[in-house]
Amino acid sequence: MAMLAPTHVSEFAADVRESLTKPGQRELPSKYLYDEVGSALFEAICVLPEYGLTRADARLLEKHSREIVARVPSPVQVAELGSGSGKKTRWILEALARRQKTYYYPIEISPHALAACEKELAQIDLVSVVGYEQPYLQGLRSVAESRDEDGHLLVLFLGSTIGNFDRDAGEMFLREMRDTLRPDDALLLGTDLEKAVELQLLAYDDPAGVTAAFNLNLLARINRELGADFDLSCFRHEARWNYADRRIEMHLLSTCRQSVRIPAANLRMALDENETIWTESSHKYKAEEIPEMAERTGFRCEAQWIDEEWPFAQNLLVAE
Repeated sequence: MAMLAPTHVSEFAADVRESLTKPGQRELPSKYLYDEVGSALFEAICVLPEYGLTRADARLLEKHSREIVARVPSPVQVAELGSGSGKKTRWILEALARRQKTYYYPIEISPHALAACEKELAQIDLVSVVGYEQPYLQGLRSVAESRDEDGHLLVLFLGSTIGNFDRDAGEMFLREMRDTLRPDDALLLGTDLEKAVELQLLAYDDPAGVTAAFNLNLLARINRELGADFDLSCFRHEARWNYADRRIEMHLLSTCRQSVRIPAANLRMALDENETIWTESSHKYKAEEIPEMAERTGFRCEAQWIDEEWPFAQNLLVAE
């Protein structure tokens, strides 16, 4: 397994220290869930029968990709924030390749996900793949600055990743994205919609324990890369529905009172029994909220497609 570069290690350590020492609820940044092991586990989650989100996302792209790209002016380049393996993106790229040579820029902080994405999509005729191993907005700025004067951008932000942001932070992120774009650039935004709480909890706490392994791997990663001594047998994965904020929360619950050392973060901490570390949120939306959010952040909602089997929306937003 590739080791992190020293600057990445110091950034990882600083983020872990800051998040775990927050007053009140301890946290860990969800972006660190996706190392090589975490990315592989997430791919497994996506095919679980309980996790309908990814299949709904893909169904809409397969069914409507030609209509989606027909609404985007030529010439257009495609940038994707958090591409993962890129399997779902194939529908959009193949639809675009029918009318033009297409440059596709996956933007990922995981080098393993980037490699998988390039392997998945590099063989499509008339599609060139150039990956950016950068945070989302930094990578998007790099792509935007390098495009031709008359070129348009189609930004893909699929899989309801926007739901990982608190609502105010998500809107701030969309505003920052809009500041990087030109008028008439487009954003295809995936949003998971509200549904029965029992279904949502099963999607994030499957009986096979794959999501639990994904969550616990974050502690294992801190052990591997920062020299920590988390005992994974003393933690339990827990998924919660927060009714007030309409979101799923993933936590790691300490099953006993324990002490943990993280040498690279210069941190020693005590965890009480039943104390949790909050690792990820997934906010859910109502379909009618998306056009309103678009308007507040400098976009207009050009079109919306909704999957009825697993309520999920693809939203085509155009920069005003």
